[in-house]
Amino acid sequence: MNKQVHSYDVEAATRRILIERGVTIEDIADIVMQMQKPYNDNVMIEDCIESVNAVLGKREMQHAILVGVELDKLAEKNMLSEPLQSIVETDEGLFGVDETIGLGAVFGYGSIAVTTYGHLDKQKVGIIKELDTKEGNGVHTFLDDLVASVAANAASRLAHRLRDREEHLAEEEIQKRDQEERIG
Repeated sequence: MNKQVHSYDVEAATRRILIERGVTIEDIADIVMQMQKPYNDNVMIEDCIESVNAVLGKREMQHAILVGVELDKLAEKNMLSEPLQSIVETDEGLFGVDETIGLGAVFGYGSIAVTTYGHLDKQKVGIIKELDTKEGNGVHTFLDDLVASVAANAASRLAHRLRDREEHLAEEEIQKRDQEERIG
């Protein structure tokens, strides 16, 4: 039974799984705000929310979230084979596959996204810190890095949109750039 899954269904599943795992758009937007406020006093939380929503519209990001969270959920249910079960369940320090997936999903938004992702991975800002805590409920080995990826992408995207506004680009040109970014 090979059926193609509609992109709307994939995006809806991605958004649903974030909520189920305790992550809201606003949580991610708060991180974006923290990343952008030092560079632009005029940034508004609505801009951050819009940017997070745009990033979540990208298939590559959706796929990364769905795969990573599924692995977290399987680890919670003890359904991975050893030694992978123990590695994922404990977020083993030398296990870098979670960061690799998160990092791979930031390349579509350029060097700002890559460096921001590295910062967020190390500093554990906002909800990322809550998800990274090994003492809480659930396994979030992949989710914390994926939230960092979404936030890094959204911050980079927003930095470029803010510059577009400063340069007084026509709204049509900005929309065209947004459509080009959706590919992937």
